[in-house]
Amino acid sequence: MSEEAGSASAGMTADGTPPGCADVPGAGMSADAAPPGGAPEGAGPQQRTTDITAGPGGVMTDEVGVVTGELTLCTEYADGQVTLHVQYKDADEWYVVTGGKVPLADPAGLDAVHAIAVALLDRPEG
Repeated sequence: MSEEAGSASAGMTADGTPPGCADVPGAGMSADAAPPGGAPEGAGPQQRTTDITAGPGGVMTDEVGVVTGELTLCTEYADGQVTLHVQYKDADEWYVVTGGKVPLADPAGLDAVHAIAVALLDRPEG
């Protein structure tokens, strides 16, 4: 996944979505423990999604700068790293949250990381 601003893919796959955060069933609540396709927990990428409302100042992204309003947050674990992505609710394009990549040795910590990210970014009342 490229993070280079201004590149043709802007960190996305050819269809405008990062691997793993596309076609998230039930966006707006925590997704299943396994990504679409039914991989068992601990095997391959895992993700959680929640609909959020960005607070004052929005959420800074690597690709397009600040995004505001109603968003979907996707916390994805793959290859020992967690990456936070946001999209405008029901949009196709996903953006990497600036500073939203961190190593995570144990995928069992994904729920905690996602809960913290939601607590920090979901600010419907400012």
